[in-house]
Amino acid sequence: MKAGIINVTGYAGSELARILYRHPEVEVISVTGRSAAGQKLGQVFPHLAALDLDITEELQGNLDIVFSSLPHKASAEAVIPLLKQGIKVVDISADFRLKRAEQYEEWYGVAHPDPSYLEDAVYGLTELHQEEVSAAQLVANPGCFSTSAILALAPAVKLGLIEPDIIIDSKSGVSGAGRGLSMTTHFSEVNENTLAYALGGHRHLPEIAQELSLMTDESLDITFLPHLVPMTRGILSSCYARLRPEQAGEGATASKRVREAYEEFYRDHPFAVVTPQPPQTKQTLGNNQCLIYPTVDHRTGRLIVISCLDNLVKGAAGQAVQNMNLMCQLPQETALESLAVYP
Repeated sequence: MKAGIINVTGYAGSELARILYRHPEVEVISVTGRSAAGQKLGQVFPHLAALDLDITEELQGNLDIVFSSLPHKASAEAVIPLLKQGIKVVDISADFRLKRAEQYEEWYGVAHPDPSYLEDAVYGLTELHQEEVSAAQLVANPGCFSTSAILALAPAVKLGLIEPDIIIDSKSGVSGAGRGLSMTTHFSEVNENTLAYALGGHRHLPEIAQELSLMTDESLDITFLPHLVPMTRGILSSCYARLRPEQAGEGATASKRVREAYEEFYRDHPFAVVTPQPPQTKQTLGNNQCLIYPTVDHRTGRLIVISCLDNLVKGAAGQAVQNMNLMCQLPQETALESLAVYP
């Protein structure tokens, strides 16, 4: 298959190129990047020189699938003409994640370029929507925080193990902010520092609520608070909710019931791994796994779930390739078998 990457010069775009270089069924033949147009990919990213590609302003050649890692709005404007040509698209921006145009405008501050595509787009969390992804032309790659939080909580919400009042506390490395410069991502601001942000509501909150709400008839009350920590890659989410004893049991019974529920829920999903001990972000560095550790605080009767992932792989480029594999009827693990780089 012939693939193109829009905005290869961003972190997600360059990570896509790295992963796809090893893909046995895909050849990347076109990459774009407006600020670097006219340069060789290896000039901008020496570690990608083996792809031997020129960066152009627009996609070139006959393409079977396109990945877009442009910012919101710009991404939709770029991929809608491709969709009209019948090309498969995985969009890494937020442009097709939310199903309601008014909600998109509320959270992103712009009108959607073409809301008619929102209903047809498939939310690309394969652990929840594998069949729909397999039949899709347009897949909306989930946000990195969203992937971590939804995978941490989906089994508990689906099985009614918890009350609807949920707290999600997430920490992210600096690469989640992209390559653009900002005051808060300067080394001297980030180093030896931790900060909470988006206390009024983060843009990934509506997609977390949207996807978890699909699993229950209850109205969920979700508090989501992200933090920036001084590391390059990684997301760690700590999720809390009060257990329902009538569903989960109490004491040792609850702990056993919760673990069995999570292991069964993700039994056939190779990249959602239920771990025997709390995971660490370094244990996901460079690979496509989300590590999930559910446990019970017996003093308070609360479920605690810790989840970890690499925000540029399972949180972005790796998940995009996983979606592409399913869209193109390939094993979802193809080119994604790498283990984490540790320490």
